[in-house]
Parts: sequence; C-alpha cells; structure tokens
Amino acid sequence: MHRLRLGLLVVFMISGLSSLCFAEGTDLVTMKDGSLIRGEVLELSNGELHIKTAFGVGDIIKIKWADVATLSVTHLLPFHLKDGTVIVGTAKEGEKGTLQMKADAMAGSMTVPIEQIASVNPLVQPPVIYSGSLTAGFSQTTGNSHLRNASMLGEFVGRSEQLRLSLLGRYVYGDNAGSLITRNSRGTIKLDFFMTKRLFWFASAYFEQDTFQDLKMRTALATGPGYQFVERGDFTHAWFKDMTLYAEAGLSYFNEDFKLAGDKSNARGRWSLKFNWPLLDDRMTLYHFQEAYPSVQNTKDFYLTMDNGVRFKLFEGLVSGLQITTRYNSNPPPGTGDTDNLYLMTFGYSFDTSRRR
Repeated sequence: MHRLRLGLLVVFMISGLSSLCFAEGTDLVTMKDGSLIRGEVLELSNGELHIKTAFGVGDIIKIKWADVATLSVTHLLPFHLKDGTVIVGTAKEGEKGTLQMKADAMAGSMTVPIEQIASVNPLVQPPVIYSGSLTAGFSQTTGNSHLRNASMLGEFVGRSEQLRLSLLGRYVYGDNAGSLITRNSRGTIKLDFFMTKRLFWFASAYFEQDTFQDLKMRTALATGPGYQFVERGDFTHAWFKDMTLYAEAGLSYFNEDFKLAGDKSNARGRWSLKFNWPLLDDRMTLYHFQEAYPSVQNTKDFYLTMDNGVRFKLFEGLVSGLQITTRYNSNPPPGTGDTDNLYLMTFGYSFDTSRRR
C-alpha cells in the first residue's frame, strides 16, 4: 500500500510539472465565441490561422482568422501588417481588439489593432526558384562479353512569378566490343510566360539525334497556350501538397534530316503533359512526361516521346532513379522500327531552392 501511494504521488508530481511547463510555453488563441485553443501558432496566411495543437499527436488545425478575437504568442514570429510593416516578436492580448507586441530588438511593447495584421510567419518564396537534377548511369562487362553502356540525364527549371525556363537533356551510348550499338541524344529548351496564375504561353525548341534510327537531326519549334492544372500547395494533404501538373497544346514546325532516307519537314501540332508527384517529404518522386507532334495534314502521322520514372532521395541532394523512355514514330524511315524503349537506372544529384515547411 505504501508503494502504491508513493507511486501515485510521483505520477501527480510529474503531471503537475508537465502541465506547468506546457502552460508556460504554449500559445493561446481566444475565439470570438469564447472558446480557447492552446498550441503553437505556426502561420497565418490566406485568412487561415494554423496551430499545432498540444494534444499529444501534434495535429495541425486551421481556423478562420475572422473568428479569432485575440491571441497570445510566446515565441518570436514575423507579423506582417497591412501597411507593409514587419514586426518580429511576441504578442499578448491587449485592450479590446488590440495586441500588445514586443519586438525582439525593443525593450518596450507596442499596441497593434488585430485587424491590421495581414499574415503571421508566411512562407515567403525567393523571387526566382531553381530546381533540377543531373544523374548518370554506367555499366561494363569483361571476359566472355565486352559490353559498355553509359547514360546522362539533366534537367533544370527556373521559375519566377511570370516566367518559367525549362531545360532538358539526355545522352545515351552503348558499344559491344568496340562496335557501336546505341547512341541517342536529346535536348529541349522551353520558355513559359504566365498571363495569369494558371494560364501561360509557351515557346519551345526540341532537338534529337539517333544513329540507329537513321536520324541526323530531328528539330521541332513550337508555340501555343498551356495551363497549370495543379500547382504546389493546391492540396494540404501531406501526400499531395507538392504535386504539379500542366498541359500544353499548339502548333509546330517539324523537320527530320536522315542519313539515307529522304528528309521531311512539315507543319504539325504539338501537345505536352508533365506530371510530378513528390511523396514522403520528397524521399520518393513519381513523374510522367509526354510530348507529341501529330501532322496537320495526316493525324495518323505523328511522333511521340514519353518518360515515366521514379526518383529516390538517398541523402540530402543525392538521388537514384529508374526511368523508361518510349519513342514512337508512326512513319519511320525504311529499315527501322516504329518504337524504341530505353530503360535507365541512374545515380546523381538534385536541388530545389524553394522554401517548404
């Protein structure tokens, strides 16, 4: 019995100390209906206050800023006012409709009307965001066989509020005992001008060479409208918050120079679709990209290239990936097939300068 009483006393003491520490280090939000919410204020943006609750599971709840009467913030946060002023400090309840704010660099406090607060700790992105990757693969056999294969993939995207520049490159090489068995290279440059937050106009140039498709150079110059259906941050769920999807359609000038077959050039349409789905805090990314050029005179005559793959983050910027590239030419030159599939396993580096919570 004595041990039981002693155990209960210890539990009560621990609980009391935990409650005291919890109360001292917790932000407090008072709603207009009188209810109280305790937790950690994370952010106020787009009219929503985000709070990490203290119920043991760390859930983040979102409440309408219009429903908040006042709040108390015990840790330093940047408060952005409607007049453009930014105050980095703490806050506590003041007189009706106001907050008493104490800036980090000031000894005293100031009174700020709560309706003058535009945002708190917003996620401010740099004016230009850069992302991309450079990966490579290599294999070689010796002894009874002498195979050597090498590949390199590169992608770069620079994005501002109105412009997006995309660069894509690939080189694949293979030989058998010194005899060439595959060689292909591809490069794309594309500029998107955003007329609205979603609608943009693109201009692109596509170049490709393939020794075993009798192809010296395939060139496609295209322009037309595009639409950003899904942008990063459209979804709040952790599985979908970084997903992106856009599609494009337009007209192009399409030219093919062959080594043996007769050269071809004509006007064609162009459509493109790009889907990127980072999962598990970017530890795994699924992606799909397709680009097609149907002939204006004969829609059954078209060229399609498509990439499907998955990329894994190994450590910081180090990544590995698996990719399948399919190329289909409905009207190939004589002596060549209409479909080529390329399977790549790569290792390399990726980067992304955008800010994330």
